Amino acid sequence: MKLTPLFKKLCDAFGPSSLEDEVREIILNEITPRAASVKVDKIGNIIAFKKGKSARRKKLLFSSHMDEVGFMIRHIDDDGYAYFGTVGGINESVIPGKKVVIGENRIPGVISAKAIHLQTPDERGVSPSVEKLYIDIGAKSKADTLTRLCVGDMATFAPDFEYFGSDRVKSKAIDDRFGCYALCELIKKDLPYDAFFAFTVQEEEGCRGAAAVAFGEAPDEVVIVESTTAADIQGVPEHQRACVLGQGAVISFMDNSTLYPRSAIENIKTLCNENNIKWQLKTLVAGGNEARVYQTSQNPAVVAAVSAPVRYIHSPACVADISDLAEVEKLLLKLAESGLVS
Repeated sequence: MKLTPLFKKLCDAFGPSSLEDEVREIILNEITPRAASVKVDKIGNIIAFKKGKSARRKKLLFSSHMDEVGFMIRHIDDDGYAYFGTVGGINESVIPGKKVVIGENRIPGVISAKAIHLQTPDERGVSPSVEKLYIDIGAKSKADTLTRLCVGDMATFAPDFEYFGSDRVKSKAIDDRFGCYALCELIKKDLPYDAFFAFTVQEEEGCRGAAAVAFGEAPDEVVIVESTTAADIQGVPEHQRACVLGQGAVISFMDNSTLYPRSAIENIKTLCNENNIKWQLKTLVAGGNEARVYQTSQNPAVVAAVSAPVRYIHSPACVADISDLAEVEKLLLKLAESGLVS
């Protein structure tokens, strides 16, 4: 069981917050022939309209973000090593030793830290802070490095997409290239009612793109299509696992930024049960997404979050179960038919 090649193409694409150009081009090429209208706003969001068989009384919008977490080069030392800061939330413990690609030329590098034999007793066994890490691009000097990159260049984890295990997939940026993939696939279908779609920028740095869409489009109902943390791994108590791979689409009732309307949650649960769609509740109040800006905009919308459970999120090796991704796609189609509270 595999997804279409579009999913790999999206996951492999370079798209840290504010540099979503490559992702945007892939999506535009994919959806333009199938949408009634497609536009790109001033900050780079894509807003598409899909004409259905009938008009809808309430304006329904599906939203996913194009950007991924990454790094920004902030200093190059005399030996040619590039020091950096993070873009978006990345656990410091997953950073050392990872391969990255930097800038428009996709310069390969590896994130390095002080060698263990040079570490003090207090430093050993402790994840080094980002300020003590640097990227080695194989350069011999600062001048050599500056021929390839400069301060302000952005980097992401290196692409390493693969299927593995029992119908599982591993890649960087599954958050939220899966959401983008799912919306592209939904746009390709014949829908019973009109629907709008937003592919947004800069979610990992404060949901800036979605804020512009919320103001400009003023939707009545918004379905956020996301990837969310699954902590179903060794050593995590069951009550802290949030959601579990292989148990279907994830429905959130609350996270760190949004309380979701119970009417919308109940409608989604009913849709799942009536259509044999596998689903689970997110059982931990954690994380957040674009729902908060749609819910608190000048024209507040009814919001819901439908997510795919993903292990090791915001890392170079996010892991998802393909069966969960399929259940999310099935649910989105049903929501396109019914809306959230219609």
